[in-house]
Amino acid sequence: MTNTGQNCLKDHTALVTGASRGIGRAIAIALAQYGARVIVNYLNSKENAQSVVELIKQAGGDAIAIRADVRNLNEVKQMADAAQEKFGAIDILVNNAGIVIDKPVTFLKDGDWSAVIDTSLKGTFHCIKVIGKDMVRMKRGKIINISSDAALLGDMMRANYSAAKAGLIGLTKTVAREFASAGINVNTIAPGIIDTDLTADMPPTKKKAFTERIPQGKFGTPKDVADVVIFLASDDSSYITGQTICVDGGLRM
Repeated sequence: MTNTGQNCLKDHTALVTGASRGIGRAIAIALAQYGARVIVNYLNSKENAQSVVELIKQAGGDAIAIRADVRNLNEVKQMADAAQEKFGAIDILVNNAGIVIDKPVTFLKDGDWSAVIDTSLKGTFHCIKVIGKDMVRMKRGKIINISSDAALLGDMMRANYSAAKAGLIGLTKTVAREFASAGINVNTIAPGIIDTDLTADMPPTKKKAFTERIPQGKFGTPKDVADVVIFLASDDSSYITGQTICVDGGLRM
């Protein structure tokens, strides 16, 4: 019997980092649709984050937006405290926050490298360090890290991004081993080419070339990623941990 049905996440509280747009936005909305209370984390886009909260509330869900820079451990602690004060313990953590700075590796500056690594990898570490501690104490929780096919295939002009996303896979496996005895599942999703605002301005010729590389012949959607998050956040995935699930239309086959 499947538990991934309507309200399968009722009485759960989920925190999604980088949830004001794109894949994070879709994940936050989907978690609410399945009954979870949602913390919409953002850094700069307060208006966008609030619009996600309003969409959730209009649909009968419950959510709040909290600004925090995941690169800063103290801000992550403050976000966790504010979330718990509002909704109680966080038992679903989706580490989605990330940025891209595209340059050839020999042209990358130290700041370009650090900005991407610190957001995706250090930010995830901070959130797991703070929120995972409570999960271990409660002996329950789901941690879902959003990596990328770039971690597995490499990506031109994105050495920093590929390295950060590959780091997430190693981090996932280690935390999965450390947290397994507490009944916490830790997994990674590696999206392929997803149709978001990052691909909206892609020239038609480049889009065609990328599409031809995908066996299914199309870009994915944020919902494709969100659907896998719901599965990993539900009880249906209780015997899955330390894994990387590619959502890429077969790109990595």
